[in-house]
Amino acid sequence: MVAFFRNLFISKRFFQIAMALIVLMVMGFVWPGLVFAAGALMVVLLVLLVLDIFLLYSSGNSIVGRRVCSDMFSNGADNEVGVYLESRYSFKVDAEIIEEAPVQFQMRNLRFVLSLPSGESKSLNYVLKPTQRGEYHFGNINVFVSTAFGLSSRRYQLEGGQVVKVYPSIAEMKKADLMLFSKSHLMPGIRKVRRAGQNTEFEEIKEYNIGDDFRRINWKATARKNDLMVNVYQEEKSRPVYSIINKGRTMYMPFNGLSLFDHAVNTSLALSNVILKRSDKAGLITFEKNVSTFLKADSKMTQLKSILEFLYKETSNFAEPNYYDLYTSIRSRLSHRSLLILYTNFESYSSLEHQLPIFKKLNKSHVLLVVFFENTELRKLLDSEAKSVQDIYHLSIAQKFDMEKRVIRRELLRHGIQSVLTRPESLTLDTINKYLEIKARGLL
Repeated sequence: MVAFFRNLFISKRFFQIAMALIVLMVMGFVWPGLVFAAGALMVVLLVLLVLDIFLLYSSGNSIVGRRVCSDMFSNGADNEVGVYLESRYSFKVDAEIIEEAPVQFQMRNLRFVLSLPSGESKSLNYVLKPTQRGEYHFGNINVFVSTAFGLSSRRYQLEGGQVVKVYPSIAEMKKADLMLFSKSHLMPGIRKVRRAGQNTEFEEIKEYNIGDDFRRINWKATARKNDLMVNVYQEEKSRPVYSIINKGRTMYMPFNGLSLFDHAVNTSLALSNVILKRSDKAGLITFEKNVSTFLKADSKMTQLKSILEFLYKETSNFAEPNYYDLYTSIRSRLSHRSLLILYTNFESYSSLEHQLPIFKKLNKSHVLLVVFFENTELRKLLDSEAKSVQDIYHLSIAQKFDMEKRVIRRELLRHGIQSVLTRPESLTLDTINKYLEIKARGLL
């Protein structure tokens, strides 16, 4: 009985009709004939209400349904969610669906209305765009069913409790994958043929044949076999490439709902996928006060999944980044020359000056690529027209900061350090382009 009253709702239509009949009764003090008519209509209204409730509850649980969505969402991308409903009533009903979306979206009125003919099913879809990584908890699916009378409604709470994990943008990774490896679409400025590197690695020992390089004769093997044997080498194609992400406070400027840090996380995943498909080794380093993640570069099949799981768990304390700790960790753990792709941000030249000695040391042993961001809000200001003295002042300040970004890029280049200055929305493509350019030029 408690469940009956908890799920029964009298509609606004019933109260509106009842209010009109009460007005008629009041008017009966002037015209007595209206009292009888209003009383009769009130009885009819109550009978219809009872009939309406009876129809809604006469056939037990007549609405079934479920939520249809992936267990993994892509951060910063549109993720589709579907709701499937089936009616087992013997007559047509109207349904109002109220979804209990995860609290992170703050969607208080995710509401849909549809008609369900007898014995038929329908589905509806909507899109959610998360802006934070982590676990998202869906609640129940609330379905309020009413008949053609529309005097009451019955609530069905379909158990839809579901946990969805929001990972770095898998959608962006697939998009970059399609653009790079589709035969029908080539990214501009990318050379298809990669210049061969100079490093070689040992493959096998074989018998000498005419034309083989006599400088590669293995004299110890020759003595054992009593026949000329030569070493065979193959071009070393698999190079270590590390995505290094600064988790400090400067990386938490917002852009299109995502922080610069989350943009870097999404790009690292997409780039790691490209690295592995280009037969290189992908690794991951994240740092703040200290190095918090150090995943050794590898080309095994499970490496991309490992990178995905590490990126999913990354959090920040919004502290100042410690580049010296990053340098000491790389120096002690990386023995092979690697490509280091550092995602960070500088708002002024003075902030670069403190880190430049460390960058120069890293670039001596490895190939360092510094990826930093344009201030898109400044770009909007630079593209606007100055109409007052205050506008001219703001424009001058914006030009100063924009020029400092260009100076930072030139200073890095002057010291032989590769760099990418990009907008957040172009980060993935610009970084992948630069990686492929470095490979094509044989810098690694």
